[in-house]
Amino acid sequence: MRKFKETEILHWAHEVLNIEVDGILNLKESVNEQLLNTIKILALCKGRIIVTGMGKAGIIGQKFSATLSSTGTSSFWLHAAEAVHGDLGRIKEADAVVVLSYSGETEEVKNLIPFVKKMGAKIIAITGNVDSSLGRYADGFISVKVDKEACSLGLAPTTSTTAMLVICDAISVVLQKIKGFKEKDFAFFHPRGSLGRKLLLTVKDIMRKGRVNPVATENTLIKDILLKITTAHAGAASIVDKDGKLVGIFTDGDLRRNLERYPHLLKKKVQNVMTKNPVVVRDADLASEALKVLEKKKIDEVPVIDKNWRPVGMLDIQDLIAAGII
Repeated sequence: MRKFKETEILHWAHEVLNIEVDGILNLKESVNEQLLNTIKILALCKGRIIVTGMGKAGIIGQKFSATLSSTGTSSFWLHAAEAVHGDLGRIKEADAVVVLSYSGETEEVKNLIPFVKKMGAKIIAITGNVDSSLGRYADGFISVKVDKEACSLGLAPTTSTTAMLVICDAISVVLQKIKGFKEKDFAFFHPRGSLGRKLLLTVKDIMRKGRVNPVATENTLIKDILLKITTAHAGAASIVDKDGKLVGIFTDGDLRRNLERYPHLLKKKVQNVMTKNPVVVRDADLASEALKVLEKKKIDEVPVIDKNWRPVGMLDIQDLIAAGII
């Protein structure tokens, strides 16, 4: 292998990017009535959107199906070659079958078309040749024809598969908007992802409770409150009235502010120095919403109450960090 200059290598890389960018920009011509027709077919589909193809186009199809599924459109991938060996049974009349084939003449795809037509399912073609066998029999098509492949030989699918990917992403996003698919819906399908944690975790899931949630009545002495806080390894204690309802919070800040004011502070009742009517969050609140409260009020800790205004936990900024909300 001969040596190459660094400038030469960078030039080749830029050349590939420029060719593929041009291919994507030319796709704007495909955003027309045919794309609208395709979107209408897919949006009105009562069944599933089945995606199929072969080779590199098939790999793009797998990604397309996965994107549809994660953004609110039921979909699955069907290998074109396996379809005619029994997997055709997975297709139903109410489905729409999206076929990716740049030439539109791939043998496995051509074999599949008559059977899909007989079943009554709609066929959508994403192809570089709308006059192909695939294009002629499709109920809807989108052209992804490109002027040039980025491959130095002009043979390996490069620009054409990029064009397919971009069009598939456009379809997915448009369908997502039509269906009104929101962040909370996305999180539901991605419960183990960071967004899922942010959107689905409630305060109750991550708050400090039980022994690490110090609670005392308003008549408790400061020295006893401090013992509770220290034992719980906490930074504050929730203060309740005789009915067990939250009336205040006692924090390190309250302690420091009152040390000079009361020489015998430790013997004072907490009701004299606590912060009354504190900021609170509810146990059913989303953790992400609780974070907004802490940030807005510029505090690090907040009591958690239930629907009866009873303190059931304490939420600290560190709890949100540990849960991956921050």
